[in-house]
Amino acid sequence: MAWVFLGLAGILEIVWAFFMKKSQGFTLVTPSVITIVTMIASFALLSVAMRSLPLGTAYTVWTGIGAVGAFVVGITVLGEAVTPARIIAAALIVTGIVVMKLSSSH
Repeated sequence: MAWVFLGLAGILEIVWAFFMKKSQGFTLVTPSVITIVTMIASFALLSVAMRSLPLGTAYTVWTGIGAVGAFVVGITVLGEAVTPARIIAAALIVTGIVVMKLSSSH
């Protein structure tokens, strides 16, 4: 179950990052509230996952899901640039997540 909680925490990290961008520096109420609520939920799920997963593994996977997910949302929803360097960087993050997951005994 820890991995499920961690995956959900990572997805919520993508959501709060997106809505933080949409909040225009916390000047718009609805996106700001969504940011804060999903941020709290993401941290809560991460903390539950950390009960049984190693700190380094849980935190690395959580931030990796958020980073790559925000990268994909930025490209697909916000029209951000797709460059070879950015794609390589995202691929390296995904590789790191996979290696971290495989190296965990949990």
